[in-house]
Amino acid sequence: MSEITEQQKQRAADSLHNLPFAKMIGMELVDMRTDEAVIKIEMRDELRQPAGVLHGGVTATLIDTAMAFAVITRLAEGERASTIDMTVHYLRPHTEGTFTCTAKIVRAGKRIFTVSADVENEQGKLIATALSTYTKV
Repeated sequence: MSEITEQQKQRAADSLHNLPFAKMIGMELVDMRTDEAVIKIEMRDELRQPAGVLHGGVTATLIDTAMAFAVITRLAEGERASTIDMTVHYLRPHTEGTFTCTAKIVRAGKRIFTVSADVENEQGKLIATALSTYTKV
């Protein structure tokens, strides 16, 4: 498996920045390498649920997006993949600062990918963890 070039990282970052939903939430690509992607979001009031903490849907969206970018590192030009399922475990509330998701491919089969992800706050404390499967489409 070849390494991800700086040009590929920049294309991925531009792609993420141009996705309207990702842009609205404020996602930013931090890093991308073979089998792994790291995306962050800066907490702001629009991302809070009524109790004032980070909305679980934002966390799940961040996880699903980071996982998809990890899977992209294993796809050939023109290949696409889609989420089959995703299980998220919410471990602690988040109220302030940046939160970052690191997604890693656990196993890459011919068509099916198993991917894990951890979301951490700025202190490195786990906010959520997830496991997902993707399929080539």
